[in-house]
Amino acid sequence: MPPSLWAALPGREFLLSAPLSQEAWRPWSLAPSTTINAASSLIVPVAILYLVSAIPQEERAWLPAIMLGAIFFSMLVGLLQFSGFIIDNPFINDSRGSVGGTFANRNHFALFLAMGCLIAPVWAFAGKQSPGWRAPVALALMTLFALTILATGSRAGILTGLLALALGLALCWHDVRRALHGAPRWVFPTLIAAIVSVIALFILVSIAADRAEAVRRAFEIDPGQDMRTRGLPTVLSMIAAYFPAGAGFGGFDPVFRLHEPFQLLKPTYFNHAHNDFLEIVLDGGLPALLLLLVAIIWYGMASVSAWRANGRHSVLPKLGAAILFLILVASAFDYPVRTPMMMAIIVIGASWLCQNRTASMTADFT
Repeated sequence: MPPSLWAALPGREFLLSAPLSQEAWRPWSLAPSTTINAASSLIVPVAILYLVSAIPQEERAWLPAIMLGAIFFSMLVGLLQFSGFIIDNPFINDSRGSVGGTFANRNHFALFLAMGCLIAPVWAFAGKQSPGWRAPVALALMTLFALTILATGSRAGILTGLLALALGLALCWHDVRRALHGAPRWVFPTLIAAIVSVIALFILVSIAADRAEAVRRAFEIDPGQDMRTRGLPTVLSMIAAYFPAGAGFGGFDPVFRLHEPFQLLKPTYFNHAHNDFLEIVLDGGLPALLLLLVAIIWYGMASVSAWRANGRHSVLPKLGAAILFLILVASAFDYPVRTPMMMAIIVIGASWLCQNRTASMTADFT
């Protein structure tokens, strides 16, 4: 940007006295290298968008099963970590001793498992006259996913997991009733109660055995000492300081250090705002806020349309809406959208949600 225009941007006053040429053009972002890195990460959703758009329709039916398999594999890695097995992954900046699966952050891992709780019942019952062997497999997977969420220590994971279980049952409600057509009326409510009871029983056993790390953390950690709560006033003051231009994408860490008060100093660093809605506004200012609002409005309108639709073509759009809803909820407590896996899932979920407008799409699962 030209010097005069750059100097007029809010929050740049402290750089005006830097020993740089007053005639030098300067980047909008306060941390241009991290902004380039953030832009480079978008290759993941762009590539997934191309692949999802290019694959034949019959092959798209495999996506839910593939996603479920990926979640199951990540869960196995998490269970190995939970058993005490140390996995040193040079590509993941994780914490030793934490249960994060294939993620560096246990909240992101818990959200990934919650998506498994959402996809499993849909994979078993959606579009099936008789689920056969898929029904007990789905129940087992949902139970394992729920127990592993408790083992992660993620309090946000408990919320997304409960939402996922409820949404998953809601998505396949009519399919389960159709599969039980001809059975006595008491069978259906008994089956639902049995599924909920089995999952609840295993969760209670996990809590009693002191294996539910997330439940323990929810009661032991003082919310006032949680860094998310303590850092929130500083984040809000940063948004006010840089709005409407923003500080630049990807630069939260160095920018936060400029504003970090002494009482928040500690051996570890605060890498993100842990509220992606606030961080998007901090990074991109007014343009990012407007784009975010447009995206949320589009999501709301498409989701209402998807949930109002009925028939075999409506399952995938509803599943896509539910997946994006879980990510939106999790983004209020963390930053899952900034991981490559979640970027890919967002593209897939949004593509499913868009299928509600295309009559030729099918909701059959393979």
